[in-house]
This record gives sequence, structure tokens and C-alpha cells, in this order.
Amino acid sequence: MGKRKPMPSAASRGAKSRPKRPRSGKQGAELREENPQLSDHDDETIDTESIAAEAIQHEKKSNRSVQSIAQSDEDDTEDEHDSSSGDAPGDMINKGNDCSEETETSCSFDRHVSRIITNEEVKELIKHNSKFKWEMPAVDIPRSKWVGTGEKMQEACDDHLHDVKGKLSNHWKHTLADHLNSRMGFFSLCNSYRDIMHCNKKPFYQKSNGVDSSIMDAYLMHALNHVHRTRDVVIRNDAKLRNDADRDISDDNTYLDQGFTRPKVLFLLPLKSFARRIVKRLIQLSPLQQKNAMGQFKKEFGESDDEMPEHSTKPADFDLLFAGDIDDHFLFGIKLTKKSIKLYSNFYSSDIIVASPLALKRKIDGGEHGKEKDFDFLSSIEIVIVDHADVISMQNWAHLEAVFEQLNHLPSKEHGTNVMRIRPWYLDQHAQYYRQTILLSSYLTPEINALFNGSCFNYEGKIKMVTEYAGVLPKIQLEVRQVYERFDASSIAGADDARFDYFCNKVYPKIQDLDEGGLLLFVSSYFEYIRISNFLKSKEASFCRIGEATSQQDISRSRLWFFEGKKKILLYSERSHFYHRYKIRGTKHLLIYSLPGRKEFYPELVNMLGESENPKCNVLFSRLDLLKLERIVGTSSARRLISSDKSMFVFC
Repeated sequence: MGKRKPMPSAASRGAKSRPKRPRSGKQGAELREENPQLSDHDDETIDTESIAAEAIQHEKKSNRSVQSIAQSDEDDTEDEHDSSSGDAPGDMINKGNDCSEETETSCSFDRHVSRIITNEEVKELIKHNSKFKWEMPAVDIPRSKWVGTGEKMQEACDDHLHDVKGKLSNHWKHTLADHLNSRMGFFSLCNSYRDIMHCNKKPFYQKSNGVDSSIMDAYLMHALNHVHRTRDVVIRNDAKLRNDADRDISDDNTYLDQGFTRPKVLFLLPLKSFARRIVKRLIQLSPLQQKNAMGQFKKEFGESDDEMPEHSTKPADFDLLFAGDIDDHFLFGIKLTKKSIKLYSNFYSSDIIVASPLALKRKIDGGEHGKEKDFDFLSSIEIVIVDHADVISMQNWAHLEAVFEQLNHLPSKEHGTNVMRIRPWYLDQHAQYYRQTILLSSYLTPEINALFNGSCFNYEGKIKMVTEYAGVLPKIQLEVRQVYERFDASSIAGADDARFDYFCNKVYPKIQDLDEGGLLLFVSSYFEYIRISNFLKSKEASFCRIGEATSQQDISRSRLWFFEGKKKILLYSERSHFYHRYKIRGTKHLLIYSLPGRKEFYPELVNMLGESENPKCNVLFSRLDLLKLERIVGTSSARRLISSDKSMFVFC
């Protein structure tokens, strides 16, 4: 392929050029009109005006058969008698609650995709991206509120489904019945097309599945509505062009209805069991009756609901979380056609992509056996939903970051795209400023914050939840003094070194002088786990360790040695506790090198001191640990610990 040239349709409409940003890898070939006359010019410099002229002539000669191959449904035998898009004109166009052409600007979808932002607006958007200046209450979520950027959201109208396709609206009213209203609050947020960060979501595995289900239903409803509206616009325009073979669309913006590729929604989930739950509910919320490839899906993801193990000694939330298939490698497409939902569809003919960060990262890297890199299907994603981000953080967060880096780039190849109908903001390389990102987690981490602030630039604005925490100290069943020691850390970049230096110079000498063993040393990150392990080795300390990569045999040996006192120190990582939830017997002194991210782990760790006659608990923290602190000791107490002139605090 030759060097990429400006798209003719962008030039003819006076599209602005987006400020260039660093890109890795080849930018890709020219994206041209699907025209036989241009097929032999891959390596030539082609004049964009002549391309546009030839494309228009070709449109007329072909009787306006303008829907591209990649974004059509004609590969489905079930739709072989349909139009080239695979959907008969109006098969998804419903009378009730629908936005007609005259009133389509009243729909959130049409308002969002129809606006064209300038380069100047992009600069202002990046500059004021994180200035949250308004707030509103978070209904049904205690001690919480929503804060946002841009213009304040309007109060929800009485008819929450006024923006929804009539067919979808009727189906939801029938399916959800009395539960519909509980879904409408978060659905309204999603329907605003703003970026959303909800980091106080109560997951289904923590016995509050009513809240989790309402959030999940809301974003699934939003995704379905977005896909249906996207397809309807294309189908409606296809029908017009079939009825008027001489229509000139080069100067008619109403026919700008497509992206570079068809997929518009991306779900990123950590485990197969979560993906199964999402897809099952998506099918229930869709009015389409036929479901294709369900046999393969059930074979790979399971047929029945996950069952709790009998007579388990683990916490209930652990059993629910890991009850199903915990494989973290899956990637497949979902296609919505006239009659059916088709699973495992080709990526370039899919509307929705469901993936784990690991599987998608491997796809981006080219997979195994040296396969060609092919991830252009991410070029036109308009909604990204990351659910259970806290669980993803217990896997490899770098995979998620790598996926976001590859979203909304220019494709490396043409995929049968009709350039005369590509929305101008795709051609301007402004797609990332139209993409809606929804981040959902049970708690907030610095990594989630960084992703939200650094990779989410929706021109509509941002919304995030802010919560006042009560803390989890009342869940501690023992009377034990918990001594919090604050060390100084001047910056995020130097926080790890400051913590390590404090431990080596202030804490370890006290440990070294003690003859008594039973010290459980807890660390929250793998980096800290390796660093402390190497330090203890250098000091020839009597220690054993349990990390996420430790074999079961070594885990059993370490637990036995620690319980019998053969090893004085047991180094224990948060990820290991997340995946196993061990109760470490023989613990007499708990030293928390870094606080756990999951607040429920703190009382579990402290309660392990129950067998000690003289239990001790020490916690190291800095002012940069506010997010973790407030979830454990409560927001008000955390602020006192951070702002006080003292550096030592005691909780009993």
C-alpha cells in the first residue's frame, strides 16, 4: 500500500485536520471508495478530487448499491433475500417513540453523532478535560454524588424511554416490568453520551446483585439502543438511494452515516463467567427472537448458572466470584440482523465485540504463530464499557491500557468502506472525542483514575461518582491496637522508593531484633512483593512467601513452616489473597507494608490475629494513599491522617 492520502469526502466538506499525535506502527493504506477503477492504484499517488468524482459516477452506475461489504449482512443465509445491508428497509425502524427525520435532532444519538467539533474545540477539550464543576445526587447510592464536566445534566423527563426505539422500548417494558424504573437512572447517564466512571458499583458477588443488575441492564440497554439506531440510519439511507438512482450524495450530509468499520460497541471483561452473564442478559433484553451459534457459546461458556460450592470455608463473595469459568482469554463478535442475534460473527461484520483485555491484547500483537496483525475493527468503536475494572486490576492492567491505545486509529487497510458515507469526524481523526467510555468498578484505584483522565476525552463531558466512606474497622472482631505510621512521599514517582526506604531504615531493624516469629508481611503489588523478597534474602532473614505465581506445593509448605514457627516471616501478596483467600494460621504480628485495594481484605487480615495472645498490627501509609485509606478507616478519619502534623495514629 502507498502512503495514506486525505479522504476525498473530508476534503470536499472542508474537514479540519486533527493535531498529529505519536502513532506506533504503520499508519496504513489509503481508504478508498470501493471502486473497480481504483483497484490497480494501490502504490500510486491519487488525486482526491478525481477519486471523489469517479466515486460519484460509480454510485450512479451501480444504482446506489452503496452499503459496504464489511458493514453488510449479506453473508447470512437467513437474510439472503434482504437488501444489501441484510436488513429490509425499516426492519429496525419502528413507529413508536422513534425519531423521524424531521425531529431526529431531539434524540441523544443524533445530536451526539451529528455535531462536528473543530480543532480549537479539541484543544479546549483536552485543556479542561478534568475540571469537574457541577454535582447532582446519586439516587439509591448512600453517601454518594455524581460530579461532572461541561454543562450540567438536565433533570430526567417523565418518559425515560423517549429516546429509545419503539421495538426496544416495548420489549423492555414487558421484560423488566416493575424493575424498569430502577434501571432508568443510570440509563439516563449513559444516554447522555458522556464518559462515566462509577467506582462504587456493588458487584453481584457481594450479595447485592440488585444494584449490580440495574447497572448492567442500563448499559446493555444503552448499547442495544445505540446499535439499533446506527443500523437504522444506514438502512434508511440505503432505501432512499435504491429508490433514487440519480441522487447525488456528495453534498448531502444526511448520508454520512458510517465509520471505517462496522463494530460500534466494545465490552471489556475480566473472566469468561462475567462475559457469559453479560451475553445472556443482552439476549434477554434484545427483542430479536432468533439466536445463532448459541450451541458453541454454551459449549465454551457453560449452559447453566454458576453454582456455589457446598460446605465451603471461603467467604461467600469469593465463592460467587470464582464459581464459574475463570478463564481470562476470550474474544468474539456479536451481530444484530433483521431477525437474529448472531454470536461468533466475523469481527468486521459484527456490531458488538466482547473480549478480555488479555485476548484483545494478543490479537493486537498478532496472536501466536506469527499471524498478521489485524485489529482495524477497533477503528470505529463508539462505546467502550469496562466492567469489573477492579478484577482486571488483579490481572494485568497494562493489557487494558494497551487496548485503549489502539482504539479509534485510522485503519491499516480498506475494508470495503464507502468513503462517501463516512462521518466527517472519522476522517478528521476526531473519533476518540466522540467515543463514550464507561468504567465500572467496586472501588477506585490510581490506575482507573489515570485511564479516565488520560484516555477519555468525550466532547460531551465526563461524569464520575464521589463517595464518602464509612470504613470497615467495625468489621474487625478482635480488640487489637492498629498503629498507622505515616512516611513522607513527595511525589507519586518517588512513593515506592520512599516506602521501601522507610521500611528498611525504620521498620525492619525493629523486626530483626525480635526473637518471636509469626510476622505476616502483607504487600499490595507484585513489584513490592519481589522487592521485599529480594531485600529479605539479602538480609538472610528467616522467611517464606506466598505470591500469585507460587506453586500449590510451595504454598502448603510455606503455610506449614510459618504455623510451626520454622520461618519467622511470611511474605503475602494481595493478588494471592484475592485468588485464594487463605486464612494464615500462626499470625502473631501483622505488618501491612501497603494497604490492600479491596477494603474487605483489611478486616480479614486483622482477624487472622485471633490465635495470638498479644496481637500486633502496624500499617505503613503516605499522603498519597488517600484512596485506600478512606475505604478502610473512613473518609473523615483518612483526611485527618493525611493532614495532621503527627505521623503516628492508633485505632483500637
